[in-house]
Amino acid sequence: MTDPARLADPALHAEEDPHAVWRWMRRHSPVHRHEATDLPAFWSLTRYEDVRAAYRDPKVFSSARGVLLRPAKLGEDPGAGMTLALTDPPRHKDLRAVVAGLFTTRAVRQLEEYMRTAVRAILAEVAELERFDFVHDVVGRLSMYTIGHIMGVPAEDHESLYRWTNEAFEAGVSLAAHQELMRYFIDLMYARMAAPADDVVSLLAGDTVEGELLPEEEILLNCENLVGATENGRLALAGGMGAFLEHPGEWERLRADRDLLPSAVEEILRWTSSAVHSMRSVTEPVVIGGRRIEAGEWVVLWVPSANRDEEVFPDADRFDIGRTPNRHLALGGGEHFCLGSVLARAQARILFTELLDAPRRVEQTGPAARVHSIAVGGPETLPVRFA
Repeated sequence: MTDPARLADPALHAEEDPHAVWRWMRRHSPVHRHEATDLPAFWSLTRYEDVRAAYRDPKVFSSARGVLLRPAKLGEDPGAGMTLALTDPPRHKDLRAVVAGLFTTRAVRQLEEYMRTAVRAILAEVAELERFDFVHDVVGRLSMYTIGHIMGVPAEDHESLYRWTNEAFEAGVSLAAHQELMRYFIDLMYARMAAPADDVVSLLAGDTVEGELLPEEEILLNCENLVGATENGRLALAGGMGAFLEHPGEWERLRADRDLLPSAVEEILRWTSSAVHSMRSVTEPVVIGGRRIEAGEWVVLWVPSANRDEEVFPDADRFDIGRTPNRHLALGGGEHFCLGSVLARAQARILFTELLDAPRRVEQTGPAARVHSIAVGGPETLPVRFA
């Protein structure tokens, strides 16, 4: 038997194949109870339809107490009820409305030239190197420069923002505890209170939710939340490059037919599923797959498993850039559908277009290392060069 308990072990996700566990669970125990360890007890959902249904019912499956598994001794998430990720309707909808205008299709279209210029500058810089890390040197910078631009961080501070966030993630601590980063956002918050601009920090500092200005703590936590969310984006982009390197025939297929780019982006999102899990707290008793889950219990939605469900995705373990339909859940669903979904797709489209147009192809120079985490998944390093 494949042991479902191993899903809580970061080593499984970094060094082995969690899909073997999820495959067994979808077949034999799709709604599975895990007893408490250092983590609280929780239920696993591994089938597509169950995961989608939970995403679409925030009344029963609440995000307000936390959305990621964390050791029981740490208690509930300190940002509970205060950030976009950790609120339920109606507050979630009102908070989302404050910044949503900067992430619409129209707004992202206006950002495309900025992103294209950033990609070209980044690729020109690494092209001079004998080898480079695609994660840190390319997609990490692209993701952070873009969100920094949207948030109102001046271009001259983008590299500092990138360095601070990398240090915070690598140290395994909350961004809120990173003094330099939070001091920077405190200063930026006060600057935007005095002189608002067309950016996220200005909107968070100046708009109202339920008739009141947001407390400073909530403004800063939402800044942290948005900056931290770039990790999913860079892992998806890096994972997409990794997939093309592992499946060179699909890269040649895309090179021969650029009309496949939109479906290729969707397949990259499905294939990488960089947000490995999302957790919910059940607010009232509910029966899923014949199992009764009581109010107050935790339910974990395993997104990569849902996106490889054989009942929904034929030949699910094949990377197929022409896959259609492709109704993946990589960007969440329901009220919590990813705020940056349009931005994520545009970044992928621009990056891979520029790589297709590059005079030299990307070649892997050594083994990739995967992120040691149960929260996010993808390459931690991907050593490459321009051949």
